Amino acid sequence: MAGWVFIMTNAPHGTLYIGVTSDLGARVFAHREGRGSAFCRKHGLTRLVHAEHHDTILDAIAREKAMKKWKRQWKLKLIRAHNPDWLDLFETING
Repeated sequence: MAGWVFIMTNAPHGTLYIGVTSDLGARVFAHREGRGSAFCRKHGLTRLVHAEHHDTILDAIAREKAMKKWKRQWKLKLIRAHNPDWLDLFETING
């Protein structure tokens, strides 16, 4: 089973949440509806700003764990490299 690592935020350079899932569309939708996690609900994290596909869920989990240990500046640099305008990518991945 493939997996995804993703980053949600509430605004450009705002609070960041890193998650992992096998169904990116459903998971991001749950976060946007306030059902994804207490952290996202508390901070109003509804904007998908980064997503990485991995061939296996185990690879995605390993990447998520590594990214969660990163310094904030490294996470911001990753987002800016792939999404410099901090666009909400939910519509892109959800069709």
